[in-house]
Amino acid sequence: MTSSTAMARVLVDELVRGGVTDAVFCPGSRNAPLAFALHDADAAGRLRLHVRIDERTAGFLALGLALRSGRPVPVCTTSGTAVANLHPAVLEASYAQVPLIAVTADRPAQTIGTGASQTIVQEGIFSGAVRLAATGTVAGGNASWRALVGRVLAAATGGPPGPVHLNLPFAEPLVPGPSVEVPDGRPGGAPWTAVPPVVRSAPPLPLDPAAPTLVIAGTGTPRFSVDAPVVAEPSSAMWPGSLRAGPWLLDAVRPAQVVVAGRPTLHRSVARLLADPDVAVHALADPHGGPWTDVPGTVRAVGSLPEITSPAGWRERWCELDERASAVLDAAALPTGLQLARDLVAALPDGAQLVLGSSNPVRDVALAAVPRTGLTVQSNRGVAGIDGTVSTAVGAALAHDGPSYALMGDLTLLHDTTGLVIGPDEPRPDLTIVVLNDGGGGIFGLLEQGAPEHTAAFERVFGTPQTVDLAALCAAMGVEHVPGLPLDPPSGIRVAEVRAERASLRDGHAALREAVRAALA
Repeated sequence: MTSSTAMARVLVDELVRGGVTDAVFCPGSRNAPLAFALHDADAAGRLRLHVRIDERTAGFLALGLALRSGRPVPVCTTSGTAVANLHPAVLEASYAQVPLIAVTADRPAQTIGTGASQTIVQEGIFSGAVRLAATGTVAGGNASWRALVGRVLAAATGGPPGPVHLNLPFAEPLVPGPSVEVPDGRPGGAPWTAVPPVVRSAPPLPLDPAAPTLVIAGTGTPRFSVDAPVVAEPSSAMWPGSLRAGPWLLDAVRPAQVVVAGRPTLHRSVARLLADPDVAVHALADPHGGPWTDVPGTVRAVGSLPEITSPAGWRERWCELDERASAVLDAAALPTGLQLARDLVAALPDGAQLVLGSSNPVRDVALAAVPRTGLTVQSNRGVAGIDGTVSTAVGAALAHDGPSYALMGDLTLLHDTTGLVIGPDEPRPDLTIVVLNDGGGGIFGLLEQGAPEHTAAFERVFGTPQTVDLAALCAAMGVEHVPGLPLDPPSGIRVAEVRAERASLRDGHAALREAVRAALA
């Protein structure tokens, strides 16, 4: 067996022993040893292989698989620009603490800088975005290769979890020789190096236990019990028990102290609250050792949550305001995006998963939907980009035991159309992608650049109108297209298109804000 083949087969064997159940692969020549090793592992039922032709799509597919499963997922590429195409997914995984493993084939070191084809400097390409950057060597041998995988998995799942780069210079020949036996690992399928999970403890926060306290929960929040009102983002584990109209209430009533959990990023009303010098802001420590959120620099302490006892009437006051605002949200003629978000979340069956696109969809759910149990909500809020959302949703659906849905805008879909290109031999999820098609970038109409004084420039450079026929696009991709919002369980992948217009979006949101403000007065 050639040295490159031996290394690839040992690495794949040890990844499986370490808990890897899915791997994503993009075709190439230099990564041929990994292709054969992964194909054989898939054929033996040891892992599930997903092959994609686009490395950027592959990176987000692996991210979606890891996001839902919580297990590390390798994405394997050939050398050169193929590696660079993983960078967006690596960045999202880094800030969202998702255990993604970028396994990149490389040319032998002596070819770097010689003008060799498809050759760049790959070591360090992801810079500080990865928890570990390691390089394997074909001269390492069985024990060295297996120990390397142990370090890679420990870094990907450690404190905090995140992406790892494993760069593998493969020397020719790149295809297997006559012998394909894998050098022995530990007996019984055990990993070569057993590494315990990293869990950190922190002292209790120095809170006033009787002060009016509010919890702000963002993505990455662990679920916990607290005797205080909670304003949570949809992708937070605290969302099911949170105030439905929480983001609308923050300018109407102020707590004495706030506990920030996870990474809230959606609402300007939250940002204003956390920047208020009259509010004592504290942060809940990440059990994996990740950083805390403190954009305005107001956090006074980081720690664990002590016992809190809400003052008489404090929670009741928030619940009363929540009911008033919710009544407005239920009675008003909502903009299409808010209405779609409200109706979709309410209609999904228990056990379903919902992946929310960035920009308006995740905010629409936060502003209009009723928080509920029985639903797993995911969203790429690490860097909060729109790229890779289709692929993330496909990956998350493949890792979910139940029906999956995604809600995104038309530009988000078009930004990742290759996420719909799935080969005939590849695993396909049951996934309905609900697309709010308003012919451009709706969120910008709600921001400062959407003000009337910027009308002359707005539509071309911010609205970015598009006229793509989504039905024809889906037909070309071999994906079912349906108009409106189907609620029957999906079979395979389908795109459900809901039409909307952007012209009245800004005024519609403004009118809704005024109606809620009047109800809370």
